[in-house]
Order: sequence, then C-alpha cells, then structure tokens
Amino acid sequence: MTDATLPSRVFLDAGGRAPLLPAAREAFAQAVDEGWADPRRLHSEGRRARLLLDGARAAIADAVGARTEEVDLHGSPTLALHAAVRGVARGRRRAGRDVVVSAVERGAALEAATFAAAQPWGGAAGRRVDVAVDRRGRVDLDAWAAAVAAPGVALAALQHANGEVGTVQPVDAARGLARRAGVPLLVDAGASLGHAPVGDAWDVLAADPGDWGAPGGIGVLVTRAGVRRAPDWPEDEDRWSPGGVFVPAALAAAVALQDALRARADADARRRDLVRRIRERVSAQVPDVEVVGDPEDRLPHVVTFSCLYVDGEALVGELDRLGFAVGSGSACASSALEPSHVLAAMGVLTHGNVRLALPRDVRADDVERFCDVLPGAVARVREMLGVHGL
Repeated sequence: MTDATLPSRVFLDAGGRAPLLPAAREAFAQAVDEGWADPRRLHSEGRRARLLLDGARAAIADAVGARTEEVDLHGSPTLALHAAVRGVARGRRRAGRDVVVSAVERGAALEAATFAAAQPWGGAAGRRVDVAVDRRGRVDLDAWAAAVAAPGVALAALQHANGEVGTVQPVDAARGLARRAGVPLLVDAGASLGHAPVGDAWDVLAADPGDWGAPGGIGVLVTRAGVRRAPDWPEDEDRWSPGGVFVPAALAAAVALQDALRARADADARRRDLVRRIRERVSAQVPDVEVVGDPEDRLPHVVTFSCLYVDGEALVGELDRLGFAVGSGSACASSALEPSHVLAAMGVLTHGNVRLALPRDVRADDVERFCDVLPGAVARVREMLGVHGL
C-alpha cells in the first residue's frame, strides 16, 4: 500500500490529552498577545494579565458551581491532585492522619495519599486505606462507609468516573457517608468534566483541562470554603499555587470548558452510541475478549477491552501501523511493564488491553473501520506470539 492509498490516521486516545478545541486555540493565541505579562505586577501589562486570569478562574468557578476565590490553578493536573491531598491532609492532621481512597484512583492520587499519610507533621504517621471495587470498577459502598467512619481519617478521595474503563462512581452516596463521618471528600473529575455532569457532591474538586480540549500544562483545583488545609511546601506569594500559572493556558482552559459544556449533550448522545457499537462488535467479532467497565452507567466516550493471548503494547503498535492511535491500560508505566492497577483491582483480564477515548469530532465511519480491522490485528499479534486456531 503506497502513501497515497494509506487511509488517514484516526485519533482514538483523547483521554487526558484531547485534540485542542478551535475556541481554545483562538483564546490561547489572543492571550499570548494580551496576557503574556506577570499577573502579579502592578503595571498596565501585569494588570491586563491579572484581569484575564481572574476571568478564567471566574468562568471555571461558574462551570462547576463554585466561587471564584475557591478556584486554584496549578501547573498540571498531577500538581493539583498532589496539592489537594497534601494540603487537606495536613490541614486536618489534628482530626487524623489516614487517607481513604478507592483502589482505582489515578496513580497521582494514590501516590499523594501514600505520601501525605506517611508524614508525621508533629505526630504519628497515618496510612493509606484502599477501598475495593467490583468487577465493573465501582467502589464497594459498605467498605467505603466503614473506612471513612473509622477514627483518624483526614481525607477521602473518590474519582467521579474512571478514565480507564469509564465506570461512573456513586459519588453522591459516598459523599453522604463521608459527610456523616465529618470527613471531606476530594472528587477527581479529571476524566469527567466537560463530558458528563459532575454535580456538587464534593468538598474538593480536581480537574484536567487537557481532557476537555484545552492546552496542556494546567490543572484545576476547587476547594469549598470551610475545608481546612495547610500547605506543606515552602512559602510563596501565591500560597496555594506556588509560582502561579501561564495566563494564556488558564484562559484557554476556561474557554475550552465553556465550549465543551455547550456541546456536551450532542457529543454525549453521539459518542455514547458509538461506544455501544464498539462494545457490541468487539464482543461479537474478537475471540477471547473481555469488554470491561459498566455498560450503561459510564462516561459517554470511554471503552476498554482486554484480549487473551495478546501483548497490549504489541496490539497498540499494530493498530498504530494501521492508522489508529489508541491507548492501553496494560501498563501504568510502560517502562515497568506492570499490569494496570485499575484492571487488577477490578479482577478482570489485565493483558492485551486497548483503551479508547473518543474525541468530540470522531466520525462514525472511522469507528466502524476500526472495528473492521481490529479482529485481524488481534489475530496477527496472536500469531506473532505463537497462538493459533482461536
């Protein structure tokens, strides 16, 4: 097949870093011209940058139902999650040192919980308490209730939905249980905001603008008034976001969120139908496959499946050769070749994993073409591994 006859590439890996929305690109370019200065300076250029930054924070606050002063912007989603866990755990150290998490939180939240719980901060260290999930990735509410009600809990963390398998968590019920125990709830909406209604069942909210079509290099953290927190990092002029953020990235994040929310209903219905089609065709046409995550109560754009007798990285490479960019939950860190902690916690097949996160402008015929080539790609990878006759 010559370059002229090769099909155009299809991007199906929009989780965490979606294609830049046109509105975000335009806002970024405008802010580079008008908001490039340090917003902490008192001259006209600095004040203009401050106005743009304050406007971005106000727009994000309005989108999530918060006040502008409750919104902090960080240099990345990982930094936002770290700041949330560390700051609240230290602020509530007199109430306890333990941090409760679901077993399928993203790695940044789990590592931050381990770190924060281990800090003595003038007293005995605590521990990270992992709460199990079922085979669809949903947290066990009975176990959650027992964990947050135990003495000595500083913070509980539960994602709104899992970005690897798409399952939506029972956040309302989990927050009610945590609130009854007097424990604030951190909700990681990094895979949800801009794609699905997040609601207001949270005390601290973290989000990832790159996931909804904004430029990378920024993370969102919203902390309700009344949640005690204390920084465990060096003193800085910006107490909660040391060093501040790049104003054009902040403005583009806010504009992209507004744009994503305006188009959410249409994008939800269309992508949900496409995900349903993928689930049906993969289950019917690929031998020895397990489609994971909740089939209904899920994000509209995420679908994951695992293939027996297949190496996940080899399958991703074969699909890439065929023109399809996909993700894989087969390794948290590809260099370590470790199984996905999410899939392992669910008790499902961890190898031969493919994760799709459909961008908003995905075309139905490209999805059908992916489903057409997938069985052959799986068969070729199995043949390379010496598996025949399935």
